[in-house]
Amino acid sequence: MAVYSARQLHGLRVIVTGGGTGGHTYPALTTIRTLRARLAEAGAEPDVLWVGVAQGLEARVARQEGLPFRAITTGKLRRSPNRQELWRNVTDAFRIPIGVLQAMATVLRVRPHVVLSTGGYVSVPIGLAAWLARRPLVMHEQTLTLGLANRVLALVASRVLLSHASTLGRLSKRAQARAVVTGNPVRPDMLAGDPAAGRAAYGLEPDLPLVFVTGGAQGAVQVNTMVAEVLPDVLQRCQVLHQCGEYSLARMRQVAAELPTHLRDRYRVVDYIHGQLPDVLAAADIVVARSGAGTVAELTALGRPAILIPLVPTSGDEQRQTARYLAESGAARMLTGPDATGDALRAELLTLLDDAQRRHALAEAARHHGRPHAAAAAVAELIDAARRGRPPRN
Repeated sequence: MAVYSARQLHGLRVIVTGGGTGGHTYPALTTIRTLRARLAEAGAEPDVLWVGVAQGLEARVARQEGLPFRAITTGKLRRSPNRQELWRNVTDAFRIPIGVLQAMATVLRVRPHVVLSTGGYVSVPIGLAAWLARRPLVMHEQTLTLGLANRVLALVASRVLLSHASTLGRLSKRAQARAVVTGNPVRPDMLAGDPAAGRAAYGLEPDLPLVFVTGGAQGAVQVNTMVAEVLPDVLQRCQVLHQCGEYSLARMRQVAAELPTHLRDRYRVVDYIHGQLPDVLAAADIVVARSGAGTVAELTALGRPAILIPLVPTSGDEQRQTARYLAESGAARMLTGPDATGDALRAELLTLLDDAQRRHALAEAARHHGRPHAAAAAVAELIDAARRGRPPRN
């Protein structure tokens, strides 16, 4: 990372945009937190404004973080619309120019030294406004593929930050020249988990292999159904901690109650894991999960053996493509389509539980793909873009 003086970093003005989902919002938040910490080392503090949609996740996250937030109007263009969504595409198409005008006014008023965009349709107006106002735009892509918004912004961005090296081939030649693979920012606390604390928090045995199952914060009915089928067999050889989501909690508690008495203490089911997640991931011998961008970034940064069950379909089929990429690299196992069955999950779990060497190989391959310092790399690019494009002081 280049070294900059406090004078160079003082008064750094940043507009951040990106949201709609956690996959876009949390990498932006992690990057801004890392930027604050980086500047604090030099005795400086950035002036940050988050721009997004009033009802979006980004508005709530910015408020919780104590960041100034400005809402703009924008629209989403759906790539494969049905009849109802086709009409929404038409109406949203008229909203986008309004959002660009609002974004332009914001950029001209704030005069940021750099704009950070992490994707989602909300990022397009601010990204285009930054380009029109000749302000450096640094965009970040979390997935293996390029989202529609980022395909547009990659044409005008000063710097294109990628999570995966294989995404380079999906860019134009001009965009490739401005691209760098940083990885997907992972919260520092996710990398500092305590395995003993993770097991103790849920009353788990210290010496029995632990399988952690998660379908994300909301849970995943498909994953929960598969797990319910395999518990009586896999609990003979391990213990399972299952984040099932609020919707499925009652059902999975009933599944737990119907387990043989000698196996019940080996199964812990909760709706959501809060602050203990870093400790739980550190303790897990095997993780069963979806293959969203954030989840994959955490699992590879930590080097966790994983069985990935991608959500299909997702926009652009990102989850399945990501899971397949890791599986073909020997960095994860994948169950999708007709292979996503209880029988297949049982076979995968029992094979991995019986073969520590195979688990180790998966973990090492996953770690090879991980980029635990992605947030620091993104911040370095952000500061460098601001330095190169920063206008002289008045």
